[in-house]
Amino acid sequence: MPRQPSSTRRRFLKLAGSAAAVGAFPLAVSVRPVAATPETMASAIRTVTGGANVQTGKVKLDIPPLVENGNSVPMVVSVTSPMTDKDYVKSIHVFNEKNPQPNLGNFYLTPRAGRAQVSTRVRLADSQKIIAIAKLSDGSFWSTTTEVVVTLAACTEEVM
Repeated sequence: MPRQPSSTRRRFLKLAGSAAAVGAFPLAVSVRPVAATPETMASAIRTVTGGANVQTGKVKLDIPPLVENGNSVPMVVSVTSPMTDKDYVKSIHVFNEKNPQPNLGNFYLTPRAGRAQVSTRVRLADSQKIIAIAKLSDGSFWSTTTEVVVTLAACTEEVM
């Protein structure tokens, strides 16, 4: 009759297998981008606009030009629009150059929103350019750009 493995041997094999699985996990995490670049931001904008022409105007981005701490930066995006059934803002998209992901947020609106305005707080990894783009119901895209200087950066978790 074959000898059965002891419980200590089974426990050792389980622990060794678990350690091997945990040891492989950081390799999977390290493939994500450490920071967005102007090129990844431009690519994200093309994805949203479908390559359509983006005009300057109609969009206002209120964000402090000098930020002491990038962990919680207030931001308000508003768009000049009557917000009627035939003329309204369908969506607002906010992009950045240097955070881990190039898209800070996507906001979808309907005429029932009353006004085309969103307010939130964002994290900023470093001093960078912020771009807000609005898509109107007629299919046109409008934008504004703001430079923000950050003295204490956020999003600085080290990726292994």
